Amino acid sequence: MLVDSHCHLDRLDLAAYDGSLDAALDAARARGVGHFLCIGVSADNAAAVKGLAECYADVDCSVGVHPLDLEPGAAPALDWLLGELNHPQVVAIGETGLDYHYEPESAALQQTSFRLHLDAARITGKPVIVHTREARADTLALLREAALPQAGVLHCFTEDWGMAKAALDIGFYISLSGIVTFRNADALREVARQVPADRLLVETDSPYLAPIPHRGKPNLPEYVRDVAEYLAVLRGVSFEQLAEQTTANFKRLFPLARVN
Repeated sequence: MLVDSHCHLDRLDLAAYDGSLDAALDAARARGVGHFLCIGVSADNAAAVKGLAECYADVDCSVGVHPLDLEPGAAPALDWLLGELNHPQVVAIGETGLDYHYEPESAALQQTSFRLHLDAARITGKPVIVHTREARADTLALLREAALPQAGVLHCFTEDWGMAKAALDIGFYISLSGIVTFRNADALREVARQVPADRLLVETDSPYLAPIPHRGKPNLPEYVRDVAEYLAVLRGVSFEQLAEQTTANFKRLFPLARVN
């Protein structure tokens, strides 16, 4: 069984399934995907991701505010976040983090929000899902400063081995998406070969970043199988071994998730 450890089910392009999320999830299940983690990105979609987790036994969710979804000049309120996290199907915090590629001018606000999410992680004990782009030093500095007792994950990882190793050293997991299949991703493939087997997750980040051979199309949770099959060949293991290991890793990282 596979787990899509990071997908945006409320944002999928469902044209291929006549608008039916049920059909899209069934297609993923038919390819061996047994669980889905639906990710929160804003206050506006918190109700949507919780609603999906309530509707489907194989869907859990996270709640948080993406660094590119922050309200101008304002970080989310800690009381709001803690209230949203007090829900049985909210098994993680985020996605949160830092993105200086698109909005370097909001770095200070992003850091304030990231610290707030890390505080919520410390209070609740729930793992944090981290988005980071062109913010390596600050991301690692804030994670070290937080010194969380529980693990978290750097999702859709695209950085170098130095950053991966630093995150691994403070207890974090590394999640790989369809980007690892892209033609220009040689450096990321080197990272993918080196991540310890017990710290690796797979994801789609759907509807974004569809893997080869689906690149250019809307991404779907079923394509996590393509990511996993590619990584198995890259790492020199069987698909079954990689699927079993990454699912075990997901269960360990997200102990509240309802994974069979």
